[in-house]
Amino acid sequence: MTTALATPAAPARATGVPRQWRWLARLHRPALICGGALALLTAAALLWLGGPLTDASAAAWKAYNACAWDKVCRYDQDAIFLYKEVYTWTTAAVLAMPFLVAAWAGGALVGRETESGTARLAWTQGVSPTRWLASRLTLPALLAVTGSGLPAALHRWAWTAADGRVDTAKSWHSSATFLAGGTVPVGLALAGLAAGALAGLLLRRAMAALATAAVAVGVLWAGAHAALPYLWPSVTRVSGLRDGPLGSGMHVGEGVLTAGGGRAAAPCFTSRLPDCREELADLGATAFYRDFHPASHYWPLQLVATGVLLAVAGLLTYAAFQVLRRTTGTARG
Repeated sequence: MTTALATPAAPARATGVPRQWRWLARLHRPALICGGALALLTAAALLWLGGPLTDASAAAWKAYNACAWDKVCRYDQDAIFLYKEVYTWTTAAVLAMPFLVAAWAGGALVGRETESGTARLAWTQGVSPTRWLASRLTLPALLAVTGSGLPAALHRWAWTAADGRVDTAKSWHSSATFLAGGTVPVGLALAGLAAGALAGLLLRRAMAALATAAVAVGVLWAGAHAALPYLWPSVTRVSGLRDGPLGSGMHVGEGVLTAGGGRAAAPCFTSRLPDCREELADLGATAFYRDFHPASHYWPLQLVATGVLLAVAGLLTYAAFQVLRRTTGTARG
């Protein structure tokens, strides 16, 4: 009787997306380190801005506002200027994150590998084109969400800390302030990642894909800015002809209401002036109106805008996979 000796099974070879992630992290280590350092520095600056800088600037404004005009008073003017300068630079840094993600995706993550032939080499080493692209999007997407979401959340926190305390603080509906806070930067970053991947596959030139992806994010940024007032139902406030249009927030439109119940463009904005009163009378105006978004619409606008950007990111990602399949002749990964 013979006894068969069981041979231990060879350990499974690490394959698939996790292995690709490790290779991806090694290949793009300098970019990941620089991007992470930028995100951390921006986060640290925003913590400084929302804490000590806001407190110092608020105290300076309090001393300034308590000062009588006929007296010489002392207040910390440097704190006011420093707060404004740091706010400007941190806002620019948060808004730059999606552009950097798009440029990296187009120039290095996909564009350089398709240009140099590294991508085709990977496809001959047991990694299908579809899985290769999936690995180039999944981990970077997580990094993009973290790298853009954390600074954006801290930017919103820093702005909230100064609201009502710092006289020169930007309004919530200021374009840069609105787009740098909340969830919009995350949507822009993911759309930029997808745009960069698509540009890299289409152009197969690192610098051309880098520039195209950055321009695409700029177009999306401008489109989001232009569409924002119309992404959520606005509030209408009607006011008398002597008062002019009233209502504070993100403006959508304003004008006059006529006797027939219609709307018309306002030729002027108060009937207290004789000339304006005559023009309003000739127009048959009965009141002013203003369509606007109050502060309570901040999160609805943020979430709807982010949803639109995520939909764009999904479409761009789908287009990237379709381009890859047509290019490589693969039906599935």
